[in-house]
Amino acid sequence: MKTIKKHKKKVLGLLLIALIAYYFSLPGQLFNMPVSTVLFDKNGELLGAKIAGDGQWRFPHNDTVPDKFCEAIIAYEDKRFESHWGIDIWAILRAIKLNAQQGRKVSGGSTISMQTLRMSRLNPNRTIFEKIKEAILATRLEWSYSKTEILAFYASNAPFGGNVVGLDAAAWKYFARSPKQLSWAESAMLAVLPNSPSLIHLSRNRSKLLKKRNWLLDKLYTNGKMDSITCALAKLESLPRKPKPLPRICPHLLEKVHREWVLKKKSNGLIRSTVDANIQQQVNDILDRHYQVLKSNEIYNAAALVIEVETGNVMAYAGNIPHAAKEHSPAVDIITAPRSSGSILKPFLYASMLHDGEMTPQTLFPDIPSHFGSYTPKNYDESYSGAVKANQVITKSLNIPSVHMLKKYGMMRFADKLRNLGMTTLKNSAKHYGLTLILGGAETSLWDLGAMYSGMSRNLKNCYDYDGLYDKNNFRKLNFILDKSQGKLTGEAKVVLQKNTHLKASAIWHTFEAMQEVVRPNEEVFWKSFPSAHKVAWKTGTSFGFRDAWAVGCTPQYVVAVWAGNADGEGRPGLVGVHAAAPILFDIFNVLNPGRDWFDQPFDEEEKMEVCRHSGHLASEYCTETEVLFQPSVTRKSKICPYHKQINLSPDKNYRVHSDCESPMNMTHENYFVLPPTQSWYYRKKHPDYRTLPDFRSDCIANINNSRRSSVAIVYPQNNMKIYIPTNLDESKSRTVFEAKHSNVTAKLFWHLDNEYVGQTQELHYMELNPPEGHHIITVVDEEGISITRKFEIIEGAKS
Repeated sequence: MKTIKKHKKKVLGLLLIALIAYYFSLPGQLFNMPVSTVLFDKNGELLGAKIAGDGQWRFPHNDTVPDKFCEAIIAYEDKRFESHWGIDIWAILRAIKLNAQQGRKVSGGSTISMQTLRMSRLNPNRTIFEKIKEAILATRLEWSYSKTEILAFYASNAPFGGNVVGLDAAAWKYFARSPKQLSWAESAMLAVLPNSPSLIHLSRNRSKLLKKRNWLLDKLYTNGKMDSITCALAKLESLPRKPKPLPRICPHLLEKVHREWVLKKKSNGLIRSTVDANIQQQVNDILDRHYQVLKSNEIYNAAALVIEVETGNVMAYAGNIPHAAKEHSPAVDIITAPRSSGSILKPFLYASMLHDGEMTPQTLFPDIPSHFGSYTPKNYDESYSGAVKANQVITKSLNIPSVHMLKKYGMMRFADKLRNLGMTTLKNSAKHYGLTLILGGAETSLWDLGAMYSGMSRNLKNCYDYDGLYDKNNFRKLNFILDKSQGKLTGEAKVVLQKNTHLKASAIWHTFEAMQEVVRPNEEVFWKSFPSAHKVAWKTGTSFGFRDAWAVGCTPQYVVAVWAGNADGEGRPGLVGVHAAAPILFDIFNVLNPGRDWFDQPFDEEEKMEVCRHSGHLASEYCTETEVLFQPSVTRKSKICPYHKQINLSPDKNYRVHSDCESPMNMTHENYFVLPPTQSWYYRKKHPDYRTLPDFRSDCIANINNSRRSSVAIVYPQNNMKIYIPTNLDESKSRTVFEAKHSNVTAKLFWHLDNEYVGQTQELHYMELNPPEGHHIITVVDEEGISITRKFEIIEGAKS
């Protein structure tokens, strides 16, 4: 006693040190092993998982343990778990007794808390010293964590055979379901496994495993956790024969979340996505089915994206054909890959021009052979209509009128619009892309297209929700994360109301109306005849060289985006949007079954306006036929009809006259729809009712003024054009085809090169010439002496 009193301070100091050591004996993070990246759908169905860095199937920590497994593991491993402080003296005494009786170690007396500590310390050798250390740490564990938390640590890190670690991984590997869906028999089997190293292979010692499981079921019945019938039925359940492969329903999204969330430490590895597993599987099946057809044309890849309009949530993410042959790169995620856009951007230009009041949906645009510097676009069918209405440009996906529309709207203006709508791949200046921007000169991705088209759909769908205002965040990134515990949602955004928007609802509505009229592939041609047919606004696109086929469809509920082609960029004949991608699109819509619900027309943003029936412009005083249509209010500032003109005719109305050859008192007047000569020449082929202007009376021709020259036009070349002429392999020079048009279909044209006559043409005005290198002048004269000239330069190139 005197010694203790003498060294009281030392004893207290040692005790304090011991307490401090005890306090800090437990690490701040119990488990620091690598974990799998695990992807679930919105309902908790497993979509896929990536194995952990150490080769184990170890799912991230789950702080919830299902009741059945909880009861089973406590009954089997630690029946006084709820009452002890980390160590169970009675269990230790019982273990000592059993080991003495058997003459070998058959029981360790470890509690669940002690086993949890041993697993966190990577299972050191089982010595008396380690057992004492575990006991001390177990009491410290009980001091810091609740029983529920300790049980969750155990369940998430216990070994379940082979490279399966943790209850979550075991439930999916052995029973293909989540732990909370396990039966009593399944829960009991998994409770037995961590304590039975000899049972780690389900194909061995099955009778021993079955005996242990059934013993535990009987014990649970004795403890009152189940009735006798439930116990008997549970014993009848068979054991799994081997671990099952984990689902791979959405492998490309799994890689995306691993790369963008797990590796960047935004998530612990457990991702709850917005994907619907049922829809995802059906989309996968559709891609696999179409793969059997596409591969016959050596087309080996396809991708599809399904988006819920209201939320912007991704419901299906199929980055490639699931079961394509390995040599065709099925692992490549096409959804995020930039690819040539083809015609898929045309609806955005159409909507932008409506939004800014540049036209009406019926406004005419040229559809004639056109040259824009060195750029010469062609329609897909290489035919021309002379002039077409803007909505027909979308419906028929015409290239030449689209380029004329872009030229009118402005390349820089359109590029800025696309960026504002969410096109992230447009990284260069508008000048870099030029007019090819509207026909595939730029790259886009299914991911961007899905966001842009769903933004349009959302802006239109919500047009009556905010009393004429718009939610600034209607155009936003897509969202694929559901669980808010993972951090801020990728698509999460508060409603921010404002008067202005990138595309008004009225512009979008007319755009979708035009897209709805596109003729569907195969048997869908007469879809309007069937009451159950789905109403879809859709558009296809095909890139130059037949390398990319696109299809996007919009309804009030869903946006579906599809791509088909080859991941390596190889083009194939017939790889066009309407044949390769559109059938996949409509098969997906058949699964989604959106029905015939449609967007409300935004009348608050529209007015009734008188429109010229022929030109589509706002009607002028000379328009002969008009119709009153609802148009976006901003259309009021668009151009009135420039094509209807009042024409002076002779008293018998058979000839045109002018004041130099006929008294104004004797003239009659009629209003004519007059297109420019080249447009007129093609237009009347498709419109037999088009009235051409009468000829001038013979006595009026001599005094005709220069405006008559408009009846003849040179289509190619344009003025001051540089024409590159390649040298053929036989050293000969390629010839150049010059083209002209006349308003009179029967007119003869006389051709002159550098003031020398070279020939004449009638009806089809093409002249093949081979001018030498240098500057030249081509002159075309009609029978009435009206002439037109063009300057051009020939530049000889290398061998072709």
